[in-house]
Amino acid sequence: MVVLNDFFNFYKMKNVEENIKNRYGTNYKSFKANISDEADVYEMVNMIIAEYGKIDVLVNNAAIVKDMDLQKRDGGEFRETINNNLTGTYIITKKVSESMLENKKGRIINIVITNGIDCINPESIDYDASKAGIISLTKNFAKYLAPYITVNAVAPGWVNTEMNKQLPDDFLQSEQERIYLRRFAEPEEIANLVYFLASDEAGYINAETIKIDGGM
Repeated sequence: MVVLNDFFNFYKMKNVEENIKNRYGTNYKSFKANISDEADVYEMVNMIIAEYGKIDVLVNNAAIVKDMDLQKRDGGEFRETINNNLTGTYIITKKVSESMLENKKGRIINIVITNGIDCINPESIDYDASKAGIISLTKNFAKYLAPYITVNAVAPGWVNTEMNKQLPDDFLQSEQERIYLRRFAEPEEIANLVYFLASDEAGYINAETIKIDGGM
């Protein structure tokens, strides 16, 4: 069973749902919960556990990003990004891990970004700061939840997504030339790493942030 949650693009999840059903034949359930709202998160998690008994794997991928000049960004916009990306990850991880601790087993995988490690883009300072904070959460939750639950982060570089395809061609070309493999990752390549970290074969990997950027 796969459970999806998307607060901002709930109605666009139909494409994801159909893809899961057609490719894997897996049942799914969708929610529209604001992960920065504790009441929303607690209601969603309680409903999942009530229906399915437990949560084996949590993948934290929810995020907002608004690139703009640093001097034009006000405190409210900065707080909104931090609240959704960082605080939201904390809230849902804390709640889901309670059930995992009861079962003495679980995998938590946080999706960050290479800029969360390098922090080199002032136009996305709030987004990069939130991802750097999630890397810290990863290490702290990994220590607190051990030995039964592993917590790791995956830090993609450039990925061949519809959003990135909207950027200027000359900019994308210059970025590809910086990558040793001279191409962007495909989404499936990121998913393969997440799948591995969720498996029993990755049972001794913990508290790590793994870059997957083709070499930069």
